[in-house]
Formats: sequence, C-alpha cells, structure tokens
Amino acid sequence: MTEPGTGASEDGAPVGLDPGTWRLAVVAGVRMEMPGEHPEVLVHEAVAPWRELAIPVGMAEGNAIAFAWRGLSTPRPLTHALFTDVLERHAVQLEAVRITARRGRTYFAELDTVGPRGRQVIACRPSDALALVLRQRMPTPVLVADWVFDPTDPPVAEAEPSATTAVARPTDADDTDGSTDAPTAG
Repeated sequence: MTEPGTGASEDGAPVGLDPGTWRLAVVAGVRMEMPGEHPEVLVHEAVAPWRELAIPVGMAEGNAIAFAWRGLSTPRPLTHALFTDVLERHAVQLEAVRITARRGRTYFAELDTVGPRGRQVIACRPSDALALVLRQRMPTPVLVADWVFDPTDPPVAEAEPSATTAVARPTDADDTDGSTDAPTAG
C-alpha cells in the first residue's frame, strides 16, 4: 500500500508534487468573526486563482497559530514550540504539510517528515500542522489538495490509496477519534 500523498505518476514524477493535485498555500492569519465561537485560520493559495480556506479551529489552537504567525514569543514554550524542539533534537525534519480533504467544515491534514527512521506520513489536525509549519526555522511548504478548495467536485473515493492516487478521501470511520478541528453540529 502506498501512503497518502506518495507514489509516482505515469511519467514517474512524484504525485505529491503534481501541480494538478496539490496547490501551494500560505497561512495568511487568524480571524475571529464576532459573534462567533471559533477562530478561523486563513490559508491562501500562493498562485492564481488565489483561493482561500477558512479553517475553523479551537480557541487555544487559534491563539497558538496567531502567536507563531506574528513571531511572538511566550514566557514558556507553547505545545507546538515544544514539539518543534523535540523534532529538531531527534533530527526529524518537517518536509511538508498537506491539507488532504474536507468534509463540510471539517478538514484533514498530514505531516510529511524525514528522520533517522526514514520518511513518515502522519495524519493530524490542520491546526496542529499549521502551528508546526509556522515554527520551523526553514520555510516548509503547505500543500492543499485542489479539491479541498472546491468540495462540490471531490475525487472518487477509493478503499485505499494507490500509486496513482495522491490522497484518499476520508470516510466516516476516519472521524471517530474526535480529533477534527471543526465543531460538530448539534
């Protein structure tokens, strides 16, 4: 089985770098609409057509991302700063962050890391991925699957990723651990 975001296309190029699948994006800030319950992380596409995602996150995660985005220090390290330090001390590099799917206002992401044990792709919440990418010493790409910008035209879901599939869309079973960023509708 090929991990999500990996594999090779028909021409041999890595699927994860396919501009038809992945769009380069940047964290553009954190906003809180009033009245509102949750902040949103703004992620802008770095090239035309300049689309935007507003990813809802928890209050603590929104604060952590805002501190990192503005380059503000805290008296003691926040969780994501601590985790970045742990990665560095264990020689693990964050190669990329990918926002892989969207179901309503719930987003899914993964970390692409390289370290002593090789390459690892780790599923995570987008808020954690973005907080980590903002704390890296070297610029780290944020990649968004093209269909995440337009959820009305999703790719066909497959049972498991293949060498020609960049990312498998999540199933309802993927959402059972409660680790999504979006609040659940009641």
